[in-house]
Amino acid sequence: MKVKALIAGFGLFCSVSSFAAGELRFGVEAEYPPFESRNSAGELQGFDIDLGNAICKAAQLKCSWVESSFDSLIPGLVAKKFDAINSAMNITEQRRKSIDFTQPIYRIPSQLVGKEGSGMQATPEGLKGKSIGVLQGSIQETYAKEHWEKHGVTVVSYKDQNMAWADLLNGRIDASLVMSAAGQAGFLSKPQGKGFGFIGKPVADDTILGSGIGFGLRKGDAEQKKQLDAAIDKVRADGTITTLAAKYFPGIDVAVK
Repeated sequence: MKVKALIAGFGLFCSVSSFAAGELRFGVEAEYPPFESRNSAGELQGFDIDLGNAICKAAQLKCSWVESSFDSLIPGLVAKKFDAINSAMNITEQRRKSIDFTQPIYRIPSQLVGKEGSGMQATPEGLKGKSIGVLQGSIQETYAKEHWEKHGVTVVSYKDQNMAWADLLNGRIDASLVMSAAGQAGFLSKPQGKGFGFIGKPVADDTILGSGIGFGLRKGDAEQKKQLDAAIDKVRADGTITTLAAKYFPGIDVAVK
């Protein structure tokens, strides 16, 4: 029993030693521009990448990044493959059952993207018989299944958002529900987005869609939460969040109300 206890203790020490040593390993799903993606040189870029680097600087930590599919981020955090999730993850009560979060950092509305002039509406009645693409493991997936699937709408889940855009272009789905900034920067502003647009107003359900986006943390990581919350306060006060939002999400109010 003593040997097992020693092994368990050593494993715990190893799992937290990176943060204790001044390094913060962020878990990220790198296929969701403008939040996170890779440029032509293969380097990580996007709002969350710049935000993470700014917060690490404010907290006097060294950042590193561990890539994962979005639906594997929470299991990966719990399994201690990284120290925090930084991947446009909304804070919801459902997710709080598994992990903790920092304070909310920013908020982005969710909106439907589809063909202009299609006559669709972002309602159960307006989407009946249609196929809607969503990111697997996202709050958009939860929303679509709760509000639309029960009313004759087919919800198709994708491992990354680029696969949903490809199927939208090929006519395999009729629309995709995404965070509005991802829809604008990741699709509508690009040549392939011609003829497409936002359908209706942003959807609303605070229980499912959450109170804003923050960093996911393991349960009980109180010291890490305290340090990161203080760093978030710094980058909000010095205008960094506002500056990054203007760069990546022009015209979208990201403030947490």
